[in-house]
Amino acid sequence: MNFDFSDDQKQLRDQARKFLAEKCPPKAVRVVLDGKESYDRELWKGLAEMGFLGVAIPEEFGGAGAGHLELCVIAEEMGRALAPVPFSSTVYLAAEALMLAGSEAQKRKWLPKIASGEAIGTLALFEGAGNPSPKAIKLEASNGVLNGSKKPVADGAIADFVVVAARTASTGRDSDVSLFLVDVKAGGIEAKSLTNLDPTRGQAELTFSGCEAEPLGTPGEGWSLVTQLLDRAAVLIAFEQVGGADRALEMGRDYALDRIAFGRPIGSFQAVKHMLADMYVSATLARSNCYYGAWALSTNAPELPEAAASARISATQAFQHCAKNNIQVHGGMGFTWEFDCHMYYRRANALALGLGSLSYWEDQLIERMRKRNAA
Repeated sequence: MNFDFSDDQKQLRDQARKFLAEKCPPKAVRVVLDGKESYDRELWKGLAEMGFLGVAIPEEFGGAGAGHLELCVIAEEMGRALAPVPFSSTVYLAAEALMLAGSEAQKRKWLPKIASGEAIGTLALFEGAGNPSPKAIKLEASNGVLNGSKKPVADGAIADFVVVAARTASTGRDSDVSLFLVDVKAGGIEAKSLTNLDPTRGQAELTFSGCEAEPLGTPGEGWSLVTQLLDRAAVLIAFEQVGGADRALEMGRDYALDRIAFGRPIGSFQAVKHMLADMYVSATLARSNCYYGAWALSTNAPELPEAAASARISATQAFQHCAKNNIQVHGGMGFTWEFDCHMYYRRANALALGLGSLSYWEDQLIERMRKRNAA
């Protein structure tokens, strides 16, 4: 069996890597990191023109109709380049939510706009510190009107529409939660940008006051949809993390080969060799789990919940490990603002919390394996 990507998918990866190397070098990331812009608008436009935003969106809704394997390939390259655009919130969360539960009218309204780069979307799930849980959702929906707040919301300050998890009952069951779709232009939403670890990926607090919303999916099945959505996004973000881990490893390796100390490259010292070897092992193990997740996602296999959790855990650990050790390999220079090491460290830790903490996904994996074994 061949578990690798096809030749066409590898060609797509090469195309994406070449495009991002030209349009999203580290200095372009720093423009957003150091400046007032919330994202790179020119890069976002270019991604749309290349067809990357709609790679997994069906052709009937304006996308390329390729599939999730191709999206995984693009995700990895986005992670390598630390692309400062609302790609994950729009493509992994908002678009996937629409394709998973949206009505025909909702899909026709928003999916073509996502593919063309006209619309930015996001998921409003969290309400402060803590992990995903139906009991943690306090924002209320009554007669199609939302009242409450959500934070942090990825790219919430720049979103054109928001998928919102809201409470519609108080029975204590998961069915108390439903999903709603909100057009930001309709009003009733106040967005406040939040200070966060990685300014290249904005976070916001959204306050809903008498905000009109339309149901997304079947009422009462919101938490089931959220769980499916998080599993899908976990695989895709894991590929971003693996891309970032690989790039951090490359940065450390290149520096170790170039930096001379005591008359020889520091890469020849045993301690540095061990550090780079550990980075390689963690990134390679994560890639293996990500490939499993990609297969499960692309085939909608019953193993997707376990595969998604495995990919999420291993990729989170690998990116954090490689980003941290990359700084160590660079020594004192690695801690300076002028070197790019800190940008990968920022992104590694920001992505580690975006869908729930590492411990949350470890608990999910254990619980899912226990249920499978019990069955």
